[in-house]
Amino acid sequence: MPEGVLEVSLVSAKGLENTDIIFNMDPYVILTYKTQEKKSTIASGKGSNPVWNETFLFDVSGKDSTDLRIKIMDSDGSSADDLVGHASIPLDALFRDADGDIPAKSYSVMKDDVHCGEIIIGLNFTAQVFRSRGFDPTDENIGGWKQSGGN
Repeated sequence: MPEGVLEVSLVSAKGLENTDIIFNMDPYVILTYKTQEKKSTIASGKGSNPVWNETFLFDVSGKDSTDLRIKIMDSDGSSADDLVGHASIPLDALFRDADGDIPAKSYSVMKDDVHCGEIIIGLNFTAQVFRSRGFDPTDENIGGWKQSGGN
């Protein structure tokens, strides 16, 4: 599996089930890749169609590729936050390209095995090339002889 940086563009969600009875919910997203977890800002009062337009970076390394896991939560200040729904995005196809890119698109949000909305996310993978000796042999500033421009 390649190593590099996974950039996740969290755009918005639509058609989410409002978990609040009286008010619009205050949704936020928890993104998880392997053991790395990132949390979006809370879209206060945005209800079923929140917009975030946030970007998150994850380090990609190791042998096993995995899915990007997404949990949409409703922030409840005085009680435990409610699960709105979840999604999972397989990343194998993205990692196959040295520099993979999946423009923002909709992914199904599920709760209790029932479709409960969509989340719009874009993905970009930038591979890092590691040299076995830790330097670039074409870099003229490292080692070797270089003619100086003196008198």
